[in-house]
Amino acid sequence: MKAITTLLLVFFFIANGYSRQQPKSLEKNMQVFRSKAIPDKAASPATPDQIWGQLFKDVQLSMAMGDNKTFTDAIPKFSRATILKKYKAADLTEKDSVKLRNFVFEHFNVPLASSPANATGQTQEASLKKHLEDLWPMLIRKSDIVNDNSSLLPLPKPYIVPGGRFREIYYWDSYFTMLGLAVSNRFDLIENMLDNFKFLIDTYGHIPNGNRTYYLGRSQPPYFALMVDLLHEKMGDRIYRKYLTAMQKEYNWWMDGEKNVTVKAPHRRIVKMNDGSILNRYFDDVKAPRQESYIQDVETAKTYRGKEGMAFTNLRAGAESGWDFSSRWFADTNHINTIETTDIIPVDLNCLLYAYENILSKAAKAKGLQSKATAYSQKGAKRKAAILALCWNSDKHYFFDYQFKSNQTTNRWSLAGVLPLFVHIATKEQAGYIKERIEQTFIKDGGVVTTPYHTHQQWDAPNGWAPLQYLTIKGLVNYDYNSTAKLIADRWMAVNETVYANTGKMLEKYNVEDIHLLSGGGEYPTQDGFGWSNGVYLKLYSMYRKD
Repeated sequence: MKAITTLLLVFFFIANGYSRQQPKSLEKNMQVFRSKAIPDKAASPATPDQIWGQLFKDVQLSMAMGDNKTFTDAIPKFSRATILKKYKAADLTEKDSVKLRNFVFEHFNVPLASSPANATGQTQEASLKKHLEDLWPMLIRKSDIVNDNSSLLPLPKPYIVPGGRFREIYYWDSYFTMLGLAVSNRFDLIENMLDNFKFLIDTYGHIPNGNRTYYLGRSQPPYFALMVDLLHEKMGDRIYRKYLTAMQKEYNWWMDGEKNVTVKAPHRRIVKMNDGSILNRYFDDVKAPRQESYIQDVETAKTYRGKEGMAFTNLRAGAESGWDFSSRWFADTNHINTIETTDIIPVDLNCLLYAYENILSKAAKAKGLQSKATAYSQKGAKRKAAILALCWNSDKHYFFDYQFKSNQTTNRWSLAGVLPLFVHIATKEQAGYIKERIEQTFIKDGGVVTTPYHTHQQWDAPNGWAPLQYLTIKGLVNYDYNSTAKLIADRWMAVNETVYANTGKMLEKYNVEDIHLLSGGGEYPTQDGFGWSNGVYLKLYSMYRKD
C-alpha cells in the first residue's frame, strides 16, 4: 500500500510540479499535497534527535559523519524500530566513531554534498554569465517525495537550493537567488518558490530557516514581502492579491505578543522599548543545540559566559539572523561564548520589517482594503521613527544594532548599517556619512567586507558575502552614490570571475581582503554552487555590464 501511495505521489508531482497555477487551483492542489505529504501534528513533526535518541547523540558527538548536518539529512533504509533495535544490540557509544559511521551507512541513505561546478559541461572559457544562466537547472529540485522519518519538510513545487551541504530551500537566500532568476526571465520558477513559501506559512505558520524539521524553531531575515514585490514588478497587482493573506500570516508570526509585551519582559521576537515603541529581535523557541551543528553548540555552551540557560537560545537566534556567526552578536566583539543575540535589536531586521509593513500596505490597497492599508502604513512610520531614534549613533555617524538591556547602540561596525539606505529611510545627510564610512572601512580589493573584525567567524573579516554586496550597492544607488556603488560591483564581480576562471566554481562567500585566497572561518568549509552568489552576479551584470 505504501509503495502504491508513493507511486501516486510521483505521478501527482510530475503532473503538477512545473505547471503555473491560478490562485484557486493552486490552493486546491496545495490542500491535496498537504493531505498526502504532511503527517498528523504537522506544526511539530518529529526531529532527528527525537526520532533517533541516543543514536543521534552518539553520531553527532563522535563526529562520525564529519559534518553534523549529514546525519540530520540521512534517510533511513529500514523502520525506526528496526534501526533502534539493531543499534541497541550493537552496544556502541560516542567513542566508537568508525563503527558508528559504518552503522549509519549500513542503515541509512547518506546524502552527498552536491556540487554543480561545470555540471553543464562547459569549460571555464565560457563567460561566467553564460555559465550561470545554464546552471539554474542543476540547482533545481523537483517537488518532494515523502520519506518516513526524514527531516525534509516536503514542498509541492520545484525550487532552487544553494548547493554544497545545503540540499534544501533556504529562506533569505532565495530572495537573492530570485534577483538572478528574474534576469534570466525565470519568473515561473520565482512563482513556484513563492508558492512553496506560502505553503510553509499555511502549514507551519511561518517560513522556517529551511525546509527541514530541525529548522522549524526559527526563521531567517523576513524577505518574503520583498520577494512578492519583485514578482509584482513583472506581473502586477495579481501577485499582491495572491500572496496578501500569506504575508499577513507571516508578519503576524514575527509580531506575536505585540499587544501584551511589556518593557521589562520581551516576548519571543518582540521588544517594547522605554519610549513605548515596538521593535523586533531574533529568537528561537527551542532550547537545545542546533541539530545540524550539534557538537559545536555543545562545546560553546561549556564555556558560555552569559545568562544561565540562554546559550542555545542565543546561538539559535544568531542562526535565525543569517549571520551565523558574527561579532555583531558577541558582547566582547571577539568570542562566541559571549553571544547575546536576544539582547540586541538588529537594525537590518527592523528595516526589513519596515519594508514588509509598507508592502503589506500596498498589497492591502490593491485588494481594496483601505483601512488595513492605512494601518500597515502607520506601523511602518512608527518603526521608521524608532530605528532613526535608537539605531543611529550621532557621534559615530552610523547605524548600529541596539543593545536594549544597556540602552545604547552596540557600536560594532557591520554592513547591517546599510539597510536603512536599502529601504530608503536614512536622511540624505546620514547616507552621506555612511557612504564615507563604507569607503574608509569596508571597501576592499574584492568588494565590501562584512565587518572589520577578524574573529575567525565566517560573517566577519576577511569575508564578503553576495547579499551584503547587493544590499550595499542598492542602498548607495538609492541615494545617488553611483560611483561608489559601481566600484564595489566591479570589484566583487572581478573576484567572482577570477575564482571561476581558476576553479570553475561559484562560492557562498569570498575573501575580499586578499583576493588570491579563498574564504574561510565558521563551522564548515566554504561551499560551492551557489544560489545567491549566482543570483547577485547576474543582477549586477544586468546593472553594470549589460549585453
